[in-house]
Amino acid sequence: MIKLGEKQTLEIVKTVEFGVYLAPDKEHKEDRVLLPAKQVPEGSQIGDCVEVFVYRDSKDRLIATTNTPKLMMGQVAVLRVAQVGKIGAFLDWGLEKDLFLPFKQQTRRVQEGEEVLVSLYIDKSTRLCATMNVYHELRSDSPYHKDDRVTGRVYQISEQFGAFVAVDNLYSALIPKKELYGHVEIGEDVQARVVKVLDDGRLTLGIREKAYLQMGKDAEELLRIIAEYDGVLPFNDKVSPEIIKRETGMSKNEFKRAVGKLLKEGKIELTDTVIREK
Repeated sequence: MIKLGEKQTLEIVKTVEFGVYLAPDKEHKEDRVLLPAKQVPEGSQIGDCVEVFVYRDSKDRLIATTNTPKLMMGQVAVLRVAQVGKIGAFLDWGLEKDLFLPFKQQTRRVQEGEEVLVSLYIDKSTRLCATMNVYHELRSDSPYHKDDRVTGRVYQISEQFGAFVAVDNLYSALIPKKELYGHVEIGEDVQARVVKVLDDGRLTLGIREKAYLQMGKDAEELLRIIAEYDGVLPFNDKVSPEIIKRETGMSKNEFKRAVGKLLKEGKIELTDTVIREK
């Protein structure tokens, strides 16, 4: 059986002026696909085997190529957006016909020229398409352990769970909502720490350092924010966690630790209503 979207070795069962027809074997000659003449290895004859990738051409006909695309079934890859049309985007995946990424398969609207993380699927019309919903194609056998540093691309953000990340564009990971810090966007590459390796092999990540390491960074960030308010932050550590999170990206505990550090260093003063830079 010929497999759409995969590399496979097929046998030459017929030659024509414009190429050769390939089939799984001589007993399945009717299940065949064309390999265009410009792709046929020199000196090939009926009975020879050729490794090809099978997809559909611009007229939705099955076609074989000896070229290797940048993405195949069961894989994930970062592809460049070649064009954005009325019904979706088209990605450069190394073949003559660009790969279609429907709007409904985009976790956010993409723009021409940017690079997006995608996997392949076969739609209802048996065409190969791309999707940014790559969760099911990511692996859970990463080599990483607790406290390892990793790099990953955010491919989906859930209000309930947090940010889903493809570590090395290959392994499945999640930054839980409570671990999110600052503004994280889909398509962004993040540096993170492995907080936990789950029983199924998937990774739980944190983009903040351990508390004693993070405190200094938070203090620096808080000073920067105070400076943006012309040296007077219009609230102190008594306000609600929601206001602190919205204005600083920190939890209330993180904010209080940063305030305490800056007070100890004599860089700020705390009043009943504001925090003032000294």
